[in-house]
Amino acid sequence: MSDAPVVVAALRSAIGTAGHAFASVPAAELAAPVLAAVAAAVPVAPAEVLLGNCTGPGGDLARVAALTAGLPVEVPALTVDRQCASGLAAVALAARAVRTEPGLALTGGVESASTSTRPGRAVFAPPALGDPDMGPAADTLAARFGVTRAEQDAYAARSHARAVAAQQAGRFDAEVVPVAGVARDERPRPGLTEQRLARLRPAWGGTGTAGNSCGVNDGAAVVAVVDAATHAELAVPGLRVLATATTGSDPALPGLSLVPAARAALERAGLGLDDLDVVELNEAFAGQVLACCRALDLDPGRVCPQGGALALGHPWGASGAVLVVRLFSQLVRAGGGRYGLAAIAAGGGQGVAVVVEAVGPVPG
Repeated sequence: MSDAPVVVAALRSAIGTAGHAFASVPAAELAAPVLAAVAAAVPVAPAEVLLGNCTGPGGDLARVAALTAGLPVEVPALTVDRQCASGLAAVALAARAVRTEPGLALTGGVESASTSTRPGRAVFAPPALGDPDMGPAADTLAARFGVTRAEQDAYAARSHARAVAAQQAGRFDAEVVPVAGVARDERPRPGLTEQRLARLRPAWGGTGTAGNSCGVNDGAAVVAVVDAATHAELAVPGLRVLATATTGSDPALPGLSLVPAARAALERAGLGLDDLDVVELNEAFAGQVLACCRALDLDPGRVCPQGGALALGHPWGASGAVLVVRLFSQLVRAGGGRYGLAAIAAGGGQGVAVVVEAVGPVPG
């Protein structure tokens, strides 16, 4: 797939806990410094900006962010809403766009839960089809796949331990753009053991708790996607986008929706799970991600090697793009393998997945 689009730069903000580090930073101002940094990293004029976002502030947020970043007024921008999958959906759309309109697309997502004025959550599906809140839905999914409370707590503890170790080793440093003076993820907690997590009460009457679920977070992530010819001219390493997939599934079990998307993307890429060096699934809830691992027959120990959303946080519209940034850091910056998968589920039963291959400079 030498004609496939390539991600040539990938950066993010730190991920803040809602009401804390980025409490007074609107979404456009949160995304703008990251957009500017990625644009500066690629010596090609951007042709388009696509940003995922879930909760406001309304209007075309991507356009406001692009102009705030100082991009030329001639660069158009599109805001993408596929709920929690918005950021990865934007990346997939950008990869598709540069195939037909060659050049550079700046894409990703942003969420400011702190400054959102949306009251409550949006409707994900008609009530008659099932439109559960994500927490209870994760409980239902865990019960259906026989995922125990102890397994969820162990998985969450491991996610935090991995993220803390990566943070202390400086493995996030190269991917984080300081915004409002903040350059360090707030959520990872040292010493968060299974025993401590076991003391927490269920949040929805099942097995999910505040400890084995993601937080409510603020953050932004942006990647640069170029067509194959532009990549050859740039002669830089990157992530070749081998395949993308967007699928629909039962809205009553929304957390399972990343499974068919992952399967479809892998099939299109001609790869299997055993071929992957890095797997980044969005860890919205430990019960949900463990259920998806069982459905995929995937060892949970392979998921999010440096910690995932349970530890880092889940800034909804940005989270899918954060997964791509994490793949870029591990496969390109650190040279940690060849193939990677990013997959995320969204309310209403929609999944998005992207399969990538680390590639070196390509001579023009």
